Amino acid sequence: MNYIQTEAASRVAILIDCDNVSPDILEYALLISAQFGRATIRRGYGNQRTLADKWRDVLVSSAFTPCLQYQYASGKNTADLALALDALEALFDEQADVFCLITSDSDFAYLCRKLRERGAMVYIIGEPKTPSALRNASDQFFEWIREEGVTTRLGDASPEDCKQKIAGAEDIVNDKPNRQQRPIFVVKAVTLLASESADDKVHLGQLGQYLKRTDPAFSPKTYGHTGLLEMLRTYDLLSVHKENTGGWSASLVKTKH
Repeated sequence: MNYIQTEAASRVAILIDCDNVSPDILEYALLISAQFGRATIRRGYGNQRTLADKWRDVLVSSAFTPCLQYQYASGKNTADLALALDALEALFDEQADVFCLITSDSDFAYLCRKLRERGAMVYIIGEPKTPSALRNASDQFFEWIREEGVTTRLGDASPEDCKQKIAGAEDIVNDKPNRQQRPIFVVKAVTLLASESADDKVHLGQLGQYLKRTDPAFSPKTYGHTGLLEMLRTYDLLSVHKENTGGWSASLVKTKH
């Protein structure tokens, strides 16, 4: 089965305010942003100390372009201005029509309003400290909470729900290519996408596209499976369903109370 997307996908700009958030947020941010379309712009903005100390390795490994901004005067954050200008330029040049801003800084509320006035979709991914002024300026706000044992929150589920949903999924623990493996990120993907649907299910075509966006090298064969459908059937936490249209969908197994 071919999971390469053939329809025109939304162009997504992922812009990080590195001076304002922790690098630990990026994994969650990429999981969220992948559902909105193809990431055409990936940039991280910050001063010399932030980009050199905290964010350097994270940006490089995740294929982000570091945008270094020197502070010309004490207390002046030039990185914020650069991020805002680049976002508007990307909109006017038609490089992106969806913007995922990773920040908790309310100074970006006006930028969000201007982008939305021009027809763009704006999503904010931030920490609990994010002020309501910024939350309400976006089309949707996604809150990232660092919890012991759970570093990302899936959809609107609580940290405890997430622990139960991903418990028992097997991570890759060996280098044997022919052994069937069940990577945990597949369960996370189904959890996130199904929570956004009315029937708590995700179609396999949509799931395959999402997995390819989060990891361009993704292939069920890498984990010892012939295809995505066969791969999903090996998970105790997931169930697959044949739709009336002939396609397949996946959902989380409902736990008995």
